[in-house]
Amino acid sequence: MEEQRVRRGGPPPWWRHGAPWPGRRDEERPVRWPWRSTVLLTAFVLVGSDFAAHGQQGERALLDPFARVLLLVAAGQQLWRLRHPVPVVFGTAATVAVYLGAGYPYGPVLLTVAVACFSAIVAGRRKAAWAALGLLWAAHVLVAHWLYRWLPPSGDEPASWGQEIVIATWIVAIVALSELARTRREQWARERAERARAARRRADEERLRIARELHDVLAHSISVINVQAGVGLALLDTDPEQARTALTTIKSASKEALGEVRQVLDTLRTPGEAPRAPAPGLDRLPELVEQAASAGLTVAVEGTPPRLSPGTDLAAFRIVQEALTNVVRHSGSRHARVRLEHDAGALRLRVDDDGPAGGAHAGGSGNGLAGMRERAAALGGTIEAGPRPDGGFRVLAVLPLTVREEDR
Repeated sequence: MEEQRVRRGGPPPWWRHGAPWPGRRDEERPVRWPWRSTVLLTAFVLVGSDFAAHGQQGERALLDPFARVLLLVAAGQQLWRLRHPVPVVFGTAATVAVYLGAGYPYGPVLLTVAVACFSAIVAGRRKAAWAALGLLWAAHVLVAHWLYRWLPPSGDEPASWGQEIVIATWIVAIVALSELARTRREQWARERAERARAARRRADEERLRIARELHDVLAHSISVINVQAGVGLALLDTDPEQARTALTTIKSASKEALGEVRQVLDTLRTPGEAPRAPAPGLDRLPELVEQAASAGLTVAVEGTPPRLSPGTDLAAFRIVQEALTNVVRHSGSRHARVRLEHDAGALRLRVDDDGPAGGAHAGGSGNGLAGMRERAAALGGTIEAGPRPDGGFRVLAVLPLTVREEDR
């Protein structure tokens, strides 16, 4: 979906062709042959030159086969203007210079120079386009004010400098229009690249969010299931009733895990729609305490949470859930304390256990702590986790109560 939205932006398809400029790769956008535009341009130049010749009869030389060949060459070169803009702009300027030097009438042939110059500048070959136009203008000045004595038509007089000013103005207008088009094209390319980067960034953030959710849901539930499965196996023969309780806990934990995983996956299947169930928050702390108790962990909760935004509430719940999961999995303690404190600006979550560490350490490692830190950082908060001086392990999270809009 994001890629489709990105492709809709930027310049229209006819605008995208030409030689590469920085940041563009040819293999991404193959250059096509501009057959239709070249044929239309050639027809316009040939027909329009006939009308121009009638209008300038007696002032300029008549169109002969050589003149028509020059017109065909000047217009036909435009077929290569997207692939080879530099040779085309110089070749077109040279062909038009010969055409005008031979005394043939002014007219649509000058349009071929404009098209070649426009294509070269838009493709990033600015100096070549300027040089070709400069050479054409210099050749015209040379012919119109000196070589006219020896060139057709016979009896020709030098051109007025007012005419040269008109031609110079025409050249400046072509260059200005071409530079404007080139600037606009590069701006479109930058905007399109920025949209693509933003789309990739949003996709990465969404994948990270889903990975965190799945990790937190599955790690907690599977830890409870693992503990209860061990209890059930140990007591299956000696205490069947206690084993039955353990299996009931496993069933309940697995059902809850499946429900939360389904809720996470629903956001992938129906993007943009409201979730079917509200996201968990600190109001579900009693459920966490009950689940921890079924895993053999006694949890004491102190304090009450303030009213939180949905994002902060979810992050706080997941941090407490992950901290209790790590106590179950890694700590030798069977007691934990959750303390909630808040003031006007921040919520402080503290989860303590009296360890010693039974696994790596009571706080866990790997994705667990990393996920907690990412959740807190996304809201502008912090996480501190480590052994306490008096023994045991502590996880301390500080989450702002007011979250900036860009951090939501």
